[in-house]
Amino acid sequence: MSSVGSAGRVLPGDPPGGRRAIAVWSVGVAVYFVAVVFRTSLGVAGLDAADRFHVNASALSTFSILQLLVYAGMQIPVGLLVDRLGTKKVLGIGVVLFTAGQLGFAFSPSYGMALASRALLGCGDAMTFISVLRLGTRWFPARRGPMVAQLAGLVGMAGNLVSTLVLARLLHGIGWTAAFAGSALAGVVVLVLLLLFLKDHPEGHEPDPMPHQGAAYVRRQIATSWREPGTRLGLWVHFTTQFPAMVFLLLWGMPFLVEAQGLSRATAGTLLTLVVLSNMTVGLVYGQVIARHHAARLPLALGTVGTTAALWAATLAYPAEHAPMWLLVVLCTVLGACGPASMIGFDFARPANPPERQGTASGITNMGGFVASMTTLFAVGVLLDATGDDYRVAFSSVFVLQAVGVTQILRLRGRAALRERERLVASRVETVHVPV
Repeated sequence: MSSVGSAGRVLPGDPPGGRRAIAVWSVGVAVYFVAVVFRTSLGVAGLDAADRFHVNASALSTFSILQLLVYAGMQIPVGLLVDRLGTKKVLGIGVVLFTAGQLGFAFSPSYGMALASRALLGCGDAMTFISVLRLGTRWFPARRGPMVAQLAGLVGMAGNLVSTLVLARLLHGIGWTAAFAGSALAGVVVLVLLLLFLKDHPEGHEPDPMPHQGAAYVRRQIATSWREPGTRLGLWVHFTTQFPAMVFLLLWGMPFLVEAQGLSRATAGTLLTLVVLSNMTVGLVYGQVIARHHAARLPLALGTVGTTAALWAATLAYPAEHAPMWLLVVLCTVLGACGPASMIGFDFARPANPPERQGTASGITNMGGFVASMTTLFAVGVLLDATGDDYRVAFSSVFVLQAVGVTQILRLRGRAALRERERLVASRVETVHVPV
């Protein structure tokens, strides 16, 4: 069994794709969509949460920090679980956890219980994206990998759009408890769809039996994945590209636009929506470009980082008290490219690892952006409290993490490229003996 791979070569066991693959994959991304709605729901409720629980900026940022801390800390364990148990079981556990977290957040009477609910939500959310990536590699041919990954990210941003447009209106229309409890019903719906229709792999494409999972196996999976320069490069690409938009959408964008830029909540919400729409558009473009021109991966990633840094600097350094609307529009449009650029990290990790390590390698890569986001969320909250809500100082922390990430990308790019060429040559040698 064979088909044409991402570089036009024959790959043994490449799945065929087709309508059935699209149908099954759609169930998986529906779960991810709901997870992102729940994850980003705090972004439109930040000011309401501060009033509801009577907390300052640092305490408010703790909601998102804890959620992302759990998410990032779960990535490698989830990758191992996906490699071992398969997509359906891990996604099912994830749905139950993030739905319980969203429901608990709706009824939390205190700051402590609300924190515990966000942690539970982050735990369930952590099980979704890696599972969806694994589902894509099991159901679609390798040459479709970049586009399938970008489409998954696009669906996630659609979930962000629902938070921005729908949940925000519900929150101010029917109140906190009804809005969050009502949204939790979406988790029940996707759980039913998952149990009825999702399947780990197509017929005839069963993965090889996994070895007994002991401590030695876990260490070996992590160590061998980490030793691949492509995995480490993927982590740093994800780290450097994702977090500016994540921090903006997850928590600090609305307060920055309302309190620092003097905009109304409605106008600020429109700008947050622009970030999401830009993300969805750029994701389609990046996916097509990378699928056709593999060498474009790093230029696209570094170009996104440079442009984002330039727009942030222009906005924060603007001499007037408030930046002009045209500059804020351009900033939000460019921030929309951060999500698609972060997906490029998986396009470095994927070819660097065999199928049996895809979950683990994806987990390592996916940690990058969420560690950076968590760090920046904390830094912005602390600096706001320390400077009396000076957003220019607080948001300057973005540049520090970008500098660290770019340094690591430049250090690893040569080794990753060499190793990828070696694996490509080896796979071509292997496919000479595969009947077509």
